[in-house]
Amino acid sequence: MKIIGTGSAHPKCCVTNTMLEQFLETTDEWITERTGIKERLVISSEKLEDLAVIAANKALEDANLTAKDIDFIICSNVVNEYVTPALSCIIQGKIGATCPTLDINAACAGFIFAMDMAEDKIRCKKAKNILIVCAEEPSRMVSWENRSTSVLFGDGAGAAVVSEGDELKAIRLTTSSLTDVLYYQRSLEPTPYIDKDENFEPLVMKGRDVFKHAVTNSCRDIRKLLNETGLQPEDIKYYVLHQANLRIIDSIRHFLGVDEERVPHNVERYGNISSAALPALLDELNRAGKLQKGDKLVFSAFGAGFTTGACVIEWAK
Repeated sequence: MKIIGTGSAHPKCCVTNTMLEQFLETTDEWITERTGIKERLVISSEKLEDLAVIAANKALEDANLTAKDIDFIICSNVVNEYVTPALSCIIQGKIGATCPTLDINAACAGFIFAMDMAEDKIRCKKAKNILIVCAEEPSRMVSWENRSTSVLFGDGAGAAVVSEGDELKAIRLTTSSLTDVLYYQRSLEPTPYIDKDENFEPLVMKGRDVFKHAVTNSCRDIRKLLNETGLQPEDIKYYVLHQANLRIIDSIRHFLGVDEERVPHNVERYGNISSAALPALLDELNRAGKLQKGDKLVFSAFGAGFTTGACVIEWAK
């Protein structure tokens, strides 16, 4: 497969670190030192599905396709206001597509998991053009009284159109069942028959464990892919890493021995937008004219589960 179009959309409400100081026991210096984040964009009046549609339509326009040209839609999403129908179904109707759709939840690694699924469908000749949409609102998963989690997240959507090609050079997915490291439990509707103990709480994150697993697994995945493809670290134009925390990004860059200019980031402006982070950053690079046909890119992401994904892809546009 190859990527032929990208798009992204962000909410309008910008929450700065200084604004958080008004109701959290924190400071701009504390947040910046630990995360690199200066501000985040969070949903206020927007609906997540509308952001997803904006990103999808931008990707279709960039690919010079219409919704009718899409054979399958994969939506990566952790949580939204709808339990059912799937968010991908809502997106399909709003953009005017007629193809089958599917939602996946691979946490922050969802974009790469979706790319792997798209590659399989294209290889099996079950689809030619596939729309991947990552739409996330993790700001609705945290307690805004908890400074260790609420300062980290923003909301948004990123999208990509993939089609037949030979530009995906290697891909790797992993899952390790480390459910106590990062999780979110929400309440279900009560019934007259529930007599078990139930524990519902906002997002729980064990920061040190997440940091360790993120850096270790991302470096492992990237090195394995470079070895598999016979590429050297300097052969890669950009390392497009999950935008969770600038310290994590810098640690991965350090252990890989990669120059700073090869590792773009925007987490300081958007916060962690889960699986939407990779396609949104890719769209930013694309629209800024920083990608040239033939450039080799590495994607790497990690998230709750603990899931990780990485791939090497050649830019086709």
